[in-house]
Amino acid sequence: MQRRETALPASWLPERTVWLNNGVPMPLLGLGTFRLKGDEAVQASLDAALANGYRLVDTATVYGNEAAIGQALKDLLPRHHLTRKDVFLTSKLSPRDHGEEAAYQACLRSLQDLDCGYLDLYLIHWPGTQGRPQDDAGNPERRLQSWRALERLYEAGKLRAIGVSNYTVRHLQELLAHCRVKPTVLQVEFHPELTQAEVLEFCTRNGLHLQAYSSLGTGPLVEHATVRAVAQRCGRTPAQVLLRWALCRGASIIPKSASPRRVAENGQLWSWDLSQADLEELNCLDCGKRN
Repeated sequence: MQRRETALPASWLPERTVWLNNGVPMPLLGLGTFRLKGDEAVQASLDAALANGYRLVDTATVYGNEAAIGQALKDLLPRHHLTRKDVFLTSKLSPRDHGEEAAYQACLRSLQDLDCGYLDLYLIHWPGTQGRPQDDAGNPERRLQSWRALERLYEAGKLRAIGVSNYTVRHLQELLAHCRVKPTVLQVEFHPELTQAEVLEFCTRNGLHLQAYSSLGTGPLVEHATVRAVAQRCGRTPAQVLLRWALCRGASIIPKSASPRRVAENGQLWSWDLSQADLEELNCLDCGKRN
């Protein structure tokens, strides 16, 4: 694999950073932007994130907000005395764009919409093709073709790292058996009700980093009696407890919120920790529940 070893930007802290398997550093805390729509909402959320130490922004073609994020970053980075290199920018391939040429062109459109010369991470968003059954016989070949497009863009310097989202262990095994450039990141739903033990163990064993989305689970999880009890003992919010749980399990996190207050609150994760007893209590919530 072509390595992209680099120094940390001055605004990043080593203890809040993970080094991917190709030598690229990635912040452990990022802003998720799923369902974040409208220029004002994007600007307000990003402004709060940058002010509170977030140095990663996660988007996707299907979110429909790449252009708004690109413009917001252009406006906000100078205000926060930051440059493009200070922000780790992730986007994802839409399930409708599987196939080598379609994926290649889709990534170039994302670069254009985000108004940037490169992405720090680009993921295949889903292992299946939009409009086709999950067990469609052509899906394995189409996703491998998509990966070839990502490899070409990685080797051309348009992508600093490449990875996948929502892949199972079977999908990862298939990819590792055929790839020229090894994936760096797997992004999956990950919270105490869905601990993904098999996936996490596979990633650890094979040098892939697991990034959590939906860290707060469904609405009832932040109201769960166990989560609230741990939060009360720690003097923290239930959301902060769930996010810290993911960090303690070795995952990075991309919590999303349109509320600047919540964005700031979700970023307060570094001056405290969960005890082993807290972690074990939260781990017992695992029931395979997905959002």
